[in-house]
Order: sequence, then structure tokens, then C-alpha cells
Amino acid sequence: MTYEELIERLDPTVYQNLRRSIELGKWPDGRKLTPEQREICLGAVIYYENLHGIPETERVGYLDRGSKAGTACDPSVKQASDSGDVDPSQFVEVKS
Repeated sequence: MTYEELIERLDPTVYQNLRRSIELGKWPDGRKLTPEQREICLGAVIYYENLHGIPETERVGYLDRGSKAGTACDPSVKQASDSGDVDPSQFVEVKS
């Protein structure tokens, strides 16, 4: 069985347990996830979410920028110049 086949057949309950383990940093039985285990779980969860069409707003790592979108508080916005005083017009939105 390949990795792709494994993720395709992954039970939704197992997906939820993996996601919860990533969030808490520990397995359901209380043991701490190692950095390698967290990386593997995160990769599996992201792959599962893409494969099964989970809405973007429900995916792991989603940040709702809400009213802050497009402002200086938004990480996708960078300052246009590095000179002296800060003027709000110096900020431009950077789209990726």
C-alpha cells in the first residue's frame, strides 16, 4: 500500500485524532509527540484535507485575518520603504 492509498482510506476518526494530536502536541494516551512524529502527522493531515476537499476555513493552520486583512497588522503587508517615520500610506498589500 502506498502513502497515497493509505491517506485515501484513512478513517475520519483517525484524521480527527491526528489533527487533535498536532494541536495538543501529544497522543490521545498522553505521550508527547516528537518533532518527527508531528511533522509526519501534519503532512498526513494536510494531504488528507486536500484529497477530501475540506474547506479552507476548516483546515489545519488556517488563520482568519478578519478585519485585519490588508492592514499593517496583516503579515502579507510589507512596508514600502524603510525611511524614518511610519506613514500608513507606506504599506502595500502583497498577494502570493
